[in-house]
Amino acid sequence: MTTTTPSTTVANLRDLGGTPLSGDRTVRPGLVLRSGQLDRLDVDADPVVAALGLRTVIDLRTDAERGAHPDRIPAGARLLVRDVLADKLRSGEIPAATQLKDLLSDPAVAEEHLGGGKVQALFADTYRSFVSTASARAAYRTLLFELADPEAGPLLFHCTAGKDRTGWGATVVLSLLGADDETLMAEYLSVNPAVKQAFASMIEGFIVAGGDPDIALGLIGVFPEYLRAALDEVVARHGSMENYVREGLGVPDAAVEALRARLTA
Repeated sequence: MTTTTPSTTVANLRDLGGTPLSGDRTVRPGLVLRSGQLDRLDVDADPVVAALGLRTVIDLRTDAERGAHPDRIPAGARLLVRDVLADKLRSGEIPAATQLKDLLSDPAVAEEHLGGGKVQALFADTYRSFVSTASARAAYRTLLFELADPEAGPLLFHCTAGKDRTGWGATVVLSLLGADDETLMAEYLSVNPAVKQAFASMIEGFIVAGGDPDIALGLIGVFPEYLRAALDEVVARHGSMENYVREGLGVPDAAVEALRARLTA
């Protein structure tokens, strides 16, 4: 499986390299990485990040998220901004995935909007939008085309916490490369310890102030039912992951084959 890289300035940094694939293959290390936001990245103080030699960064966050915590990009790397949730926001909805800190600062507001199972329903709806909205399709199309391009070099893609938008991106990539369902779910859930650690003080403050622990965990963690909502949407709309990539994302088979050739060992 992938490893959690002990970066000191980038939260939830993981190399998908080493993930087991069908036919005794694995994902080639050092080419496709995922993480949380890069607002604290410091190559000079972080030898782990410096050693990655990043050449491409794809930021999946909203305008507001980027404005509040702009990425710090290594010298020589390209930054591509692809807002997964742009269409969701234009429709008047504000996904919980973009408001973690605000929602955890007020237990009463969180209870009103997220109590009684609402948080799970909201995240499931957001995950379905990863598959269905034009802005999300454009973002994940870019991710796949870039990963197929040998000139892209080591690529890192991220959102804010590196768990939802980023988690779906990792699922699509690993599925195309030949990871089985168990491996896909294990990689998706593997970020929980790092995310909970990153938000530990906020979660504790929320609970101390009278907040419902289930709401906090529903916001911060990732759960099988979240990912299954997106996977079910793929089947409902396209029948299979391959058709979703070909028809929904507009990525031709030749690009998928180039991606597989480049990223598998």
